[in-house]
Amino acid sequence: MWVKDRYKYYKLENTMSLEQHIETPLIGIEGHIKIWDPESGEVLVRRRNAVNYENMSIAIANLLASEAGSTSTYEVSTMRFGNGGTSIDGLGAVTYKATNTNSSTGALYNQTFSQAVDESVTGSADNSVEASHTSPNTYSDVIVTCTLDYATPSGQDTLDTATNMNGTYVFDELALYTANNDLLTHVIFHPVQKSANRKIQVVYTLRIRSSFADL
Repeated sequence: MWVKDRYKYYKLENTMSLEQHIETPLIGIEGHIKIWDPESGEVLVRRRNAVNYENMSIAIANLLASEAGSTSTYEVSTMRFGNGGTSIDGLGAVTYKATNTNSSTGALYNQTFSQAVDESVTGSADNSVEASHTSPNTYSDVIVTCTLDYATPSGQDTLDTATNMNGTYVFDELALYTANNDLLTHVIFHPVQKSANRKIQVVYTLRIRSSFADL
């Protein structure tokens, strides 16, 4: 009887231990953006992102299993911009909307522009995705660089003097999308106008951790 009870006790202990490990996050993803003018050095926005964890988990699993094949379906393909992330009242107070990251069908509130960041498509490091790792760190970074040059996008204002914060190229939200058109991340920020008198670059860093021991 004693052995039987002891066996049951140890079995329960192991089960609880397993549950504790399951509840402990083993992989974490965090990200932040820097929007700046690379010519003047002026930083316009620094902000953390929100992750669509369902779509991100699908992308990571398929990339590890090489399920994407030659189509690059689950790779970061585009950075998309919109102007529907905020509202501004008559006194100029800005209200930031919640990110659309709680559903696999999440999307920008109002997409107005998309830029390819796959270097095999763009042929330029100014619009590219790179992986970075320094041993023995237990994290690696995915660095997405997106550059909107002076002439991009077509139809923009000549000067960054817009008074209408709902203008097509007055951006207040952006997101990373896979080639399968799945939203991976969403960031909402204070409106920034893209106009022909300045170049804007977004440096988007996603940090993927497999351990939190160093925090």
